[in-house]
Amino acid sequence: MIEQRFIVAIGRIERALSRIEKSATTSASAGDSDLVERHEKLKSETRIAIQDLDKILASAR
Repeated sequence: MIEQRFIVAIGRIERALSRIEKSATTSASAGDSDLVERHEKLKSETRIAIQDLDKILASAR
């Protein structure tokens, strides 16, 4: 049950990240360099969050 919630959460994070990447690509071409920097920071933080979720799932087994 808990694993299913984590899987759903990871899926939501991945979909959100995909939307952000799409938006950043569109906005970056418009010249918003600050958005690109914020996007990279968000991607990094998201990777860390996913790694943390993976650790939680691994310890729950």
